[in-house]
Amino acid sequence: MSETAEEIEKTEKKPKGKRQLLFIIVAILLVLASGGGMWYYMQAQISEIPEEPLEPHMMPSVFQELDIFTVNLMPEENNQYLQVGLTAKITETPEVEEEITKQMPAIRNRILILLSSKTAADISSIIGKQQLSTEITNEIRQSIDSEELRAHVLEVLFTSFVIQ
Repeated sequence: MSETAEEIEKTEKKPKGKRQLLFIIVAILLVLASGGGMWYYMQAQISEIPEEPLEPHMMPSVFQELDIFTVNLMPEENNQYLQVGLTAKITETPEVEEEITKQMPAIRNRILILLSSKTAADISSIIGKQQLSTEITNEIRQSIDSEELRAHVLEVLFTSFVIQ
């Protein structure tokens, strides 16, 4: 009888092992099926989104000459000065051009103060020049009263740049 009891235990263990293996396989198949279903659903959602251009339709831009600015830079070793010509790139709207012309004294004041606060080392590198251009653009935007018109000032470009 002891042999039959051992055989019964072995036969009972095998189905439990097969049952666990079957359970694991079913669980893996469910995970894969749900992942595939989610992928299919996401692809259907993506295809429903209308394709838009990466950049919104922008109005044509124009260039408005600001002036040539000459300032003394913050002293490092010797007295140095900066002479820079600036042009603003703006969207082609008469309101923005008129506002910049109207605010030109305030814009010149802000730019002169900004430029005179710099050292030659600050603005000698390409990164320094790019940062200066961004700062001047922000100064022009702050001079404009209308929030809507501020967005039409795109950037400031250097037309000349001399440090002596």
